[in-house]
Amino acid sequence: MSSEQKAAWAEAALQAFDEVLQAAPGLRSRPGQRRMAEQVARTLAGADLGQPEGAGDEDGTAVDGLEPNRAIAVIQAGTGVGKSLAYCAPAIALALARNTRVVISTATVALQEQLVHKDLPALAAQMAHPFRFALAKGRGRYVCQQKLERLTGLAADPDDEAGEGEGGDDDLFADWADAPARPAPAHEQAAQRAYYGAIAQALASGAWDGDRDTLDTPPAPQAWMPMAADAASCSGKHCPAYAHCVYYERRKTLVGAQVIVVNHDLLLATLGTRQLPELDNSLLILDEAHHLPGIALGQFGCRMDLGEHAWVERLAQRAMRVGVRMEVGEVADIPAHAMRMREALQETERLVIDLYGDLLHADTPPDSSRLAGRGPTQARVPQGRLPEELAGPLGRVAHHADGFVTILKAIATALRAEMRDQPALARKLSAMYAKLGALAPRLEQTLDAARLLLREPEPGTGAAPTAKWFTLEPREQAPPLIRAHASPVLPGSLLRQHLWSRVRGAVLTSATLTSCGRFDFFLSESGLYGDEAATTLEVPSPFDYAAQGRLLAAETGADPRDSGAYVAQLGRALAQDLAEVRHGALVLFTSREQMRQATLALPAALAPSVLLQTALPRQQLLATHRARVAEGLPSIIFGMQSFGEGLDLPGKLCESVFIAKLPFASPDEPVSQARAEWLRTQGRDPFTELVVPATAIRLAQWVGRAIRSEDDRARVYCYDRRLLRTPYGQRLLQGLPPFALTRVQLPDERPTAPRPADAAQAALGHV
Repeated sequence: MSSEQKAAWAEAALQAFDEVLQAAPGLRSRPGQRRMAEQVARTLAGADLGQPEGAGDEDGTAVDGLEPNRAIAVIQAGTGVGKSLAYCAPAIALALARNTRVVISTATVALQEQLVHKDLPALAAQMAHPFRFALAKGRGRYVCQQKLERLTGLAADPDDEAGEGEGGDDDLFADWADAPARPAPAHEQAAQRAYYGAIAQALASGAWDGDRDTLDTPPAPQAWMPMAADAASCSGKHCPAYAHCVYYERRKTLVGAQVIVVNHDLLLATLGTRQLPELDNSLLILDEAHHLPGIALGQFGCRMDLGEHAWVERLAQRAMRVGVRMEVGEVADIPAHAMRMREALQETERLVIDLYGDLLHADTPPDSSRLAGRGPTQARVPQGRLPEELAGPLGRVAHHADGFVTILKAIATALRAEMRDQPALARKLSAMYAKLGALAPRLEQTLDAARLLLREPEPGTGAAPTAKWFTLEPREQAPPLIRAHASPVLPGSLLRQHLWSRVRGAVLTSATLTSCGRFDFFLSESGLYGDEAATTLEVPSPFDYAAQGRLLAAETGADPRDSGAYVAQLGRALAQDLAEVRHGALVLFTSREQMRQATLALPAALAPSVLLQTALPRQQLLATHRARVAEGLPSIIFGMQSFGEGLDLPGKLCESVFIAKLPFASPDEPVSQARAEWLRTQGRDPFTELVVPATAIRLAQWVGRAIRSEDDRARVYCYDRRLLRTPYGQRLLQGLPPFALTRVQLPDERPTAPRPADAAQAALGHV
C-alpha cells in the first residue's frame, strides 16, 4: 500500500475523531486527547495488513517480496485525557475504511462491559458511518446446559453407558481440580442440587441469561466450575443443547462485528485458535496495557497435583469404557499409562517431601492446629535446576501422560465421527464426550507441567531459567495437598514469540506505562524493547495536580522493615488522620495482615465508618460506600492491591487516599525470586532493574485514585519514610503526578494500651 494512501487513511481517521467531538454534546477538545488520536491514526494507518509473507496490496498481491510494515504505538495517557475516545474513533474509522476489524483488549471483564455498554454505544450514535460491536468473553464465563442438567439430576439415565446415573463411576462434584478429597455429606450434596436447580430454573424462565457476570450474587469458583462451559467437554454442534447454547449464541454476535472487545487473558489464551480475528489482518488496541506482562506469565505457567490421583483412575475408567465402544485399538494401553503415571506422581511426591519437607512443613500432622488458618507454604528450586532424583519420576510422568493424551485424542476423534454419523445417539455420545472432557484438561495440565519442570537452560547461554517450586496447601479434614509449579520468568520473551510475531498494527495504552519517568521498563517487560516498529508517546493529564491535590509524605520514626514497630506507629497515625475524614476515603495496604492490625488499632468511634475489602463483595461494598457518602456520612474503604487500580471514585467519594506502605511486591513470589536470582548471576541488580520500576508503576496507580476529574480536590498520605529518605524513593516521586508536596514528621511514641477484645472484634467484623 502506498504511503499516500496510508496518509489519506490517517487524515480521514483523525477527521472522524474531530467530527465526533463536534457532534457529541458535552464533549470538548483536549489537546492531549487529539494528540493521542493523531498518533493512533498514524500508527494504525501505517501497518500493512493481511499478508503472512511479505508486504502486499489489500487484494493480497505481494510487493517486491518486502516484509510487511509493522507499526506499534505505546501511549501513556494520563488520567482525564479521554483515551477511550482517542483510540476508538480513529481505529474504528480506519477499520471501516480498510474493510477490517478492531480488536480492543482490556484488563478485566468489568472494563470490557464498560466499553460495550457505555462507550461504544455513545460513539456509534455520533460517528458518520455505522458499525457493529460485540463482547467476547471466555467460554468458561457461560453456563453449560448439559452440565447443569447433570448437576440437577435431570440428565440421569440408568441405561446411560457414560455413567451419569445413580450407579455412576464417581461423585457428581468430584471432577474439578479443587474438589475436596472426600465426597461431600448427603445433606451438602442435597443443598448443592437445590442451588443448581434454582440456577436451572432461572435459565429456563429467562430470568438469567447464562452469563456468570449477570448473576445477582457472584458464585464462588467451586460452585461455578461444575456448570461452566469449557472446550474440552464441549461436543459443539453435536450437543443436544447446541441450538440453545449460551456460549454459541454469544459467538454469533462476533460474526458481523467490526469491533470486538476482549480481555488480555482471552486474547493470549486463544492465539492461533481462530476464535478471534487473525491479528495480522486486524487492528489491535491494548488498553490497561501495564497488565499485559503479568497476564502473559500467568497464561504460560503450569501446575500439577502430586498427591491427588483419584481423578487419573476415574479418567482411565471412562476412557476404557468409551474407547472400547468406539473400537479404538490403542485403548488397551490406558491401564498401564494410568497406573505408571500415578506411581510416578507418588514417587515424585515422596521425593519432594524428602528434599523440601523442612520448608513445606510436610511432616506436620494434617489435623494439627499448627496448620489451621495457614496459606500454602512453598519451596523454590534454586536456579531452576531440579535435583537429579526428580528427573526420573517426572520424566515418567511426562511419558505416560503423553501416551494417555494421545489415546484420548483418538477416542475424541472417534466420538466426533460417531456423533456425525449417528445423530440419533447425540445425547448419549455427547454425555460420554463431556465426561471425558471434564478430566482431560487435568491430564493435559499434568503433561505440560512435567515438561516445563524438566526444561533446563542450555549451559553457557545465559538464558533465563524456568521458575520451579513446590507448595503445600493445608486443607480441612484432608491431608495437605502438594503441588508442583513451573513458569517462564521473562514475559517479554513470551510476548515476542506468541503475540508480536502475529501483530501488524497495534496501540498499547494506559495511564501508567512509564516507570520513574521512562518507558524502558514497560518496553522490556512487554517484549517491545528494541523493536523498530514500536514508538512511544506520553500524553500528560489535563488536571492541575499542583492546585488540585497535595501529597503528604510522612517521616515515620519506625523503619518500615520493622513490621511490629512500624504497624504500631502506622495505626496511631491512621487513627489521627482518619478522624478528619468527612466524606469518602481510601486506605491501601500491602497485605491482609497489615490491614487486620491497622483495623484492630482503630479507636472504637472510627469503626462504624470503615468498610473492609474482605467483608463484602466488591460491588456491594462500593454501593454501600456511595450510599453512605450520599447521606453525608464519612465512609472509609480499607483495601489492598486490587482496590489500588481500576477504582473510579470521583469527588466526595474519595477526597483522601492513605498509603500505608510503599507497594513493593511480595518478596516470596517465586517467579520474581527466580528472575532476581538469574539477574544476579548476570551481574545485574534486580532491585534497581525490576523491583523499583514495578513499584513505581504500582504506586502511580495507587496515587491515581485521588484525582479523577478537573473538579476533584484530594490529599494523598504516604506513611512510608523511604519515599523521602532513599535514592529510589526520589525515583518513585519522579513518576507521580506533580502534587504539592508536604513533609510530615510523625512522633515516635510508645504503643498505647490495646483496646478491649470485643471492640477489636467489632471493628474487624463491621461492614
